[in-house]
Amino acid sequence: MSTPEGPDPLAAALAAAGLGGVAPGETVPPAPRFEVAEEPEPEDTGPVELWSPGAATGLGPLPGTDPREAAATVVGELPLLPHLPELPARGVGADPIGRTAALLVDLAVEVVPSGWRVTARPGKDHRRAVDLLRRDIDAFEEACDGPRPAWVKVQAVGPWSLAAGIETMSGHRILTDRGAVREFSASLAEGLRGHVAEIAARTGARVLVQLDEPRLPEVLAGSLPTASGYGTVRSVSEQDAADGLRELISAIGAPVVVRCGADRPPLDLLSDVGAVALAVDATRPSISGDTAVPAALDAIGRIWDTGMPLFLGMVPARPMERTPEIKDLAQRAFDLADRLGFARVRLAALAVPTPNTGLANATPDWARTAMELCRRIGQAFTDPE
Repeated sequence: MSTPEGPDPLAAALAAAGLGGVAPGETVPPAPRFEVAEEPEPEDTGPVELWSPGAATGLGPLPGTDPREAAATVVGELPLLPHLPELPARGVGADPIGRTAALLVDLAVEVVPSGWRVTARPGKDHRRAVDLLRRDIDAFEEACDGPRPAWVKVQAVGPWSLAAGIETMSGHRILTDRGAVREFSASLAEGLRGHVAEIAARTGARVLVQLDEPRLPEVLAGSLPTASGYGTVRSVSEQDAADGLRELISAIGAPVVVRCGADRPPLDLLSDVGAVALAVDATRPSISGDTAVPAALDAIGRIWDTGMPLFLGMVPARPMERTPEIKDLAQRAFDLADRLGFARVRLAALAVPTPNTGLANATPDWARTAMELCRRIGQAFTDPE
């Protein structure tokens, strides 16, 4: 549009605004705007930084009933990776199932003639388990109040063994009710998150969680007896078992080592559930010596190929007539490394020596000796020549 005097000022203004050809009083929708938003790249946190090479630890159970004495012994003998002691000799609530039940959130259990059973609200058995755990944590904090450890370890029964060891109100194993299994697993995850946060705050250390799955092979095989004793509980598939562990480990939010001390632990299954390490009894015939099963050795080789450490049960939990030489105890791990083609010097990072099972039935003197031997084996791994 123009006038005899020249270009129309209004038309020029409309054109500059991108509204050329629009008559005064008309409207047009705004032109679409396209913005390219760059998605942030996922943060690469790198591999999980683990405990110091050459560390050794215990599995949890110790003899006696004095939590302060037990905690002081553990921290003194296993300074690189001390564990929160468990003292099952104290009775109800100090046993593995009762102790783990003390961590559950919004679920309660009680003792009946056949064992632990779900109940509507916490009673004296559940309260006793919680109280014993509180005393142990207090004693452990006190023991760690000297040179503070960089790492500490706590233990709990894993979801499948827990579901095999507690009954529903109707008297059947929780394992028979998959909905109940999920509920207990979620409760345990929430409880462990709080437990880890408290232990970290009170000790100033990073916390490793040990999940014990002693009954997992029976769960997979379908060999657990029913309440009546006339049948067996339906087996759980390896896929479902792995998924359950993986979901729990992911929810805990802390590094986890899964322990299965059975003669033939399902190592391939356990190595793919998100744990940072596995724990096995290295004195079992299927794992070491001339009786070692090729499939087990292959699984260990695959695990070590990924850089995942193994907690190797190497020191007998029962007293021996004479204290064995460190070189003799360490030889089992050296032979395993040699057989699988790993340099012995790598054992400092790939193997954490432990007793071959819990020390609850040992004498106090032997329990201390066993932990000392584990520590010295760990030191031998750093200088295997």
